[in-house]
Amino acid sequence: MTSWNRKSRARLGADVSLALIGFCFVAPLLWLLLAAVDPQAGYQTKVPAAPSMLNFTAVFTPELLFQPLANSFVLSAGTAVVNLLAAVLAAYPLSRYQSRFNKPFMYSVLFGTSLPVTAIMVPVYGLFVQLDLLDSMAATIFFMATTTLPMAIWMTKNFMDSVPLDLEEAAWVDGASGMAALRTVVLPLMRQGLGVVFIFVFIQAWGNFFVPFILLLSTAKQPAAVTIFSFFGQHGAIAYGQLAAFSILYSLPVLVLYAVVSRSMGSSFALSGAMKG
Repeated sequence: MTSWNRKSRARLGADVSLALIGFCFVAPLLWLLLAAVDPQAGYQTKVPAAPSMLNFTAVFTPELLFQPLANSFVLSAGTAVVNLLAAVLAAYPLSRYQSRFNKPFMYSVLFGTSLPVTAIMVPVYGLFVQLDLLDSMAATIFFMATTTLPMAIWMTKNFMDSVPLDLEEAAWVDGASGMAALRTVVLPLMRQGLGVVFIFVFIQAWGNFFVPFILLLSTAKQPAAVTIFSFFGQHGAIAYGQLAAFSILYSLPVLVLYAVVSRSMGSSFALSGAMKG
């Protein structure tokens, strides 16, 4: 009986702790949903007296929503494409050829994943000024690609390791070159993994605020992550309701991609296990 009471108290304590942690995550989301339909929304969480869609109507404009979302898509998709190409070319020799430099290189890549981008933004900004690359979408895409490239290389190499080398050697015997075997044998077999890497990089770039805020000066080129900043500090007033509505619309593409990446991860792991078996 004593043991049962002890287990019950331990389970109750764990449930209460998990409930408190869950509330810390749910409370901001609850404010977001309620403030988005409250024309008089403030920083407090409250049920609106007269719910309406005025906040969504106010932000549903080309200048405030469509153009920033289009810029976000260009930046995120461009970053993901550049990242994927570089990651495949970097992961291929690491996965297929044994060298005493592989491990030091992978440790260097691992170190790159822990380097905060804020630590290098001052010299990067100076470099962009000297090369006259400020306010350039292409230059910003290439720099954003470098910030997520280390993790992309790690992920791509792991997916590439799951492709049997025997299949590639068979292609070599048939006269295919190394790049031809990579293009016709390896990449088709790891397309699910490539999709996971693409979506992972896309989501990381979609939520990147700091880099576009520093490197893109024109309002017409800034992504939605920077546009959110426009709801703050306008003569000391904050448009809470419009901020909440914009945040919901801004988050929808990411939620869709998270659903896609969860399915892709499951398919990729299943594919990896089937090939290894």
